[in-house]
Amino acid sequence: MRTVRTYFAALRVVAVLTLVVGLLYPLGMTAFAHAPGLHHPAEGSRIADSKGNEVGSSLIGQSFTDAQGNALKQYFQTRPDGEDPTASGASNQGPGSIVDTPPTPGQPDTGKPSLLTTVCTRSLKVGALEGVSGARPYCTPDGVGAVLGVYYTGGDTGTVTRVVSLNQACPATPFLAAYQGVKVECAKPGEDYSAAVVTPIRGGAPADPAVPADAVTASGSGLDPDISPAYARLQAPRVANARHLPLATVLDLVKTHTTGRDLGFLGNPAVNVLELNVDLDRHYPVKAS
Repeated sequence: MRTVRTYFAALRVVAVLTLVVGLLYPLGMTAFAHAPGLHHPAEGSRIADSKGNEVGSSLIGQSFTDAQGNALKQYFQTRPDGEDPTASGASNQGPGSIVDTPPTPGQPDTGKPSLLTTVCTRSLKVGALEGVSGARPYCTPDGVGAVLGVYYTGGDTGTVTRVVSLNQACPATPFLAAYQGVKVECAKPGEDYSAAVVTPIRGGAPADPAVPADAVTASGSGLDPDISPAYARLQAPRVANARHLPLATVLDLVKTHTTGRDLGFLGNPAVNVLELNVDLDRHYPVKAS
């Protein structure tokens, strides 16, 4: 009899938990999510254009490019790689990633740029788009990491005997002609430079580049929908010119969409790119030529 009573007690527990956890709790949370002020984020913070068509979520970055991947000049651009929700994740590259991985001979697609080279390349691209200098410290004029491989007579000390620009493959011209009196060579594909001392070269770029950091680095998830006010202001002249608007009008709209720090001290001010672009189209649509 005790065994039967135990089984019935267990069944009652299962029935109660199923009712509470499997039915009442989900229904309660659903009802709570539809309370005033919570319905919009509960539905994914979706955004509609002026015609009522859903164009995305304010929580996920998306690209504003043409079919070839070129930036549409009439729109503000988001952070790099902030548009593909299927590719969420970090690159696992950090401050120590400054030397490119060269491709395997005969397999040109096997190489991988360092984080430094990626940042340098992006900075030149953004600078060209916005009409400003894309120069950054530790970047070469052709957009790769300014890193030398230096050989010394004593291993890592002594007299310099050989210098190689590690991220500039031959026949590229090294960004420095000489280092400590020794001619700088371009890197030869397939050659091992692991014995060299890796030496970053700062160069003459300003400490505060014209292209902001968030314009050349992705977020940890790669889906950040926001940019810094500095990056938005950098893009404002291009957007104003493409839409034939006064610059002040576009800057006012940027200011309207600039949010402050959470709770007054967490994070940094930000501009939601999708919300800003939708508002642009709503009030200042691009006229077909």
